[in-house]
Amino acid sequence: MGEKRSTLLPPVLAIAFAAVLCGLVLLLSGANPIAALGEMITQVGRGTTAVDIVNTAAAYYLVALAAAVGFQMNLLNIGVEGQYRLAACVAAIVGGSLSLPFGVHALVVIVVGAATGAAWAGIAALLKVYRGVSEVISTIMLNVLAGGVIAFLVKQFGELRGNTQGTALIGESGQVPGIPLGSAGTAFGLVPLAVAVGVGYWVLLGRTRFGFELRATGLSPTAALAGGVSSKKMVLGAMLLSGAVAGLAGLPEILGRDHTFTITFPTGYGFAGLAIALLGRNHPVGVAFGALLWSFLDKSSLTLDNIGVPKEIVIILQGTIVLSVVVAYELVRRRRLDAEQRRVGQVLSGGAV
Repeated sequence: MGEKRSTLLPPVLAIAFAAVLCGLVLLLSGANPIAALGEMITQVGRGTTAVDIVNTAAAYYLVALAAAVGFQMNLLNIGVEGQYRLAACVAAIVGGSLSLPFGVHALVVIVVGAATGAAWAGIAALLKVYRGVSEVISTIMLNVLAGGVIAFLVKQFGELRGNTQGTALIGESGQVPGIPLGSAGTAFGLVPLAVAVGVGYWVLLGRTRFGFELRATGLSPTAALAGGVSSKKMVLGAMLLSGAVAGLAGLPEILGRDHTFTITFPTGYGFAGLAIALLGRNHPVGVAFGALLWSFLDKSSLTLDNIGVPKEIVIILQGTIVLSVVVAYELVRRRRLDAEQRRVGQVLSGGAV
């Protein structure tokens, strides 16, 4: 029970602190924080907001799981942003150039997306394993490089439609039909893919030897090496898997709605995924709640302008959550360490039974 409490406490503290801080900011600006929160909650039941939250949460969930795979190995894959965008671009180009049977076409696009994300993350993995380059530095640089590669690919293989440059449209055989939910809207057909990846992530980490070795190497590379686990192999495996999952994040929108990659394709999912993974403590269920919370804040905040509250307050809230969750984890970690030291002291002094 104590371990479960220490797992849930940091994100709860972070969200509570962020809510209080944003409430104070709203009060100082002359707005009513209760009215703002009520308006955001009410917005969920209007139009297609609820379905939009689920659709966006699917992408957030995938990028957060990609970051979580790296975190399990103490790897900071900052390059999730570039990986999911480049993968979506390449997958859209391949999808738009092929004519395959229904189902097979979409499957090929999904495989291409995962492979592209893995390949791009693999560059950072190889640099770390064979040249000792920090994955933080290399993945940040690769994010910038990915932007240039995307611009080149869209110009080289794309076409101008109105005022937007985009890749060729993916034919109907490669599209994934949405899940109609009546007047609430249509959920992306690949939302179940995000759920399946979450289940796969849980099975991989908790039920396979690879997952055990991944976590063991992250906790202590020296101890893992003494047990016969190659840290180089685990770094490569973790980064490739992280990139592959990231490569799936843009596909629900590509195959389910846009059917093309344009220069206005959504950005920022990768950086949000890092925060969501921290908030969910790398657990598939916790990350799912974090993705839904992040998506809720994004979508429901659009109505704040209607009551005279700047929607940018949500950015403050999200940023505060990120900072707060890091501080909360450290406070809980120190509290647990102090408790362990007291127990050891009691044993040494003969006070324990």
